Amino acid sequence: MANSKRQLFLKRRLRVRNKLRKMNAGRLRLSVHRSNKNISAQLIDDVAGKTLASASTMEKDLGVIGKNNSEAAAKVGALIAERAKKAGVEECYFDRGGFLYHGGIKALADAAREGGLKF
Repeated sequence: MANSKRQLFLKRRLRVRNKLRKMNAGRLRLSVHRSNKNISAQLIDDVAGKTLASASTMEKDLGVIGKNNSEAAAKVGALIAERAKKAGVEECYFDRGGFLYHGGIKALADAAREGGLKF
């Protein structure tokens, strides 16, 4: 029987995350979540179990509440890079989860790279 979209997403998320953990042990993780209406990013220290910085389209000062498009994702990427610099973070690894690397996810990653994050 064919797998559902949700099952395929969960398998892809585990595969991506496990590969990244093996290659980038000890580094911070830039985790991205995308819904139909919003996109958000968190800079997570897995060793300490803490979130160091976060950004989302749900923030009022960003002015893109309820939009999940490439322009909104680019704003979130630039904002997370700025907040990461304030937290003293320059390097991390990009955890796209089970989301495909195109559209909003790609725009967020490119904007974060332009903002100074290295991954």
